[in-house]
Amino acid sequence: MALDGPFDRKPVGFIGLGHMGSALAAGLARSGHTVVVYDVAGPGRAPVGTRWAEGIAEVARDADVVVLSLPDGEVCASVLRELVASDGRRSECVIDTSTIGVTAARNLADDLSAHGVSYVDSPVSGGVAGARARTLMVMYAGTDEACAHAEPVLAGLSDRRRRVGASPGQAQALKLANNFLSATALAATSEAIAFGRAAGIDMAVMLEVLNASSGRSAASSEKFPEHILTGRYASGFTNSLMAKDVGLYLWEATDLEGPAALGAVTAAVWEAFAAGEPDVDFTRIYPFVAGTGDGREVPDGADGTDCVPRSRTARESRTTSG
Repeated sequence: MALDGPFDRKPVGFIGLGHMGSALAAGLARSGHTVVVYDVAGPGRAPVGTRWAEGIAEVARDADVVVLSLPDGEVCASVLRELVASDGRRSECVIDTSTIGVTAARNLADDLSAHGVSYVDSPVSGGVAGARARTLMVMYAGTDEACAHAEPVLAGLSDRRRRVGASPGQAQALKLANNFLSATALAATSEAIAFGRAAGIDMAVMLEVLNASSGRSAASSEKFPEHILTGRYASGFTNSLMAKDVGLYLWEATDLEGPAALGAVTAAVWEAFAAGEPDVDFTRIYPFVAGTGDGREVPDGADGTDCVPRSRTARESRTTSG
């Protein structure tokens, strides 16, 4: 689908070609944009239909709008320092799809403004599959001028977009809230499923009932059927990134003096998971919580003890309490 408007004839820069970045850059190219891409890992990551740049400076010279999809705020800051310092820089607008936190987004916006570059805070949610299907939720925040500059490119990323505020950092706040809810639901559903399995209930039966009941969530309706029940564990998002995002949520919530009791518990679970099994698919939280630790379902006939390796069983608690 080619997009109308003055920006569809100008190359769009894209820096960061991990699982999500590659899918987003490919989608931009399919939507009719000329996309100039770069990743420190090398040209092997360049999606079909894009043009490889030899470095950040080349992207800065060729592209009016540059999209970032990077792992954290420090990497974003490093890339943008090189971008704005590039000789012959053409870039005037940065769209940051990375999840970096409210404070980092505000700081980057201020730093770029000093160099005459606008910044649109634009994290995404929906996974690699959503990026490929154009069902990804693109939430974005920035000044009117910055958003007007960015919107033709944002339209190339997804059919689902929502401006959530006028200040960089507001979209980050919403993305962190979303990932906190996602992380909490997946961890809690994992514990609930492990409990049911320990009682001898088939996982597929549990999911059928839960998804017709009040306990339904994206964890039970999507993550478990597609990745855990099947044993695929291939969502394209790592536990280390989720631990980082939940940690950012807790830090920002504490900084804003908001409630964070559940945030602290969720962050501790994901931090422990990422420390024990770094960089595995985040849907492997189920075997981690269940205690199998290897991606295998709790076997039929299990007595339930293996499902709670980090705490005493209920029977032990009852016999030793008081």
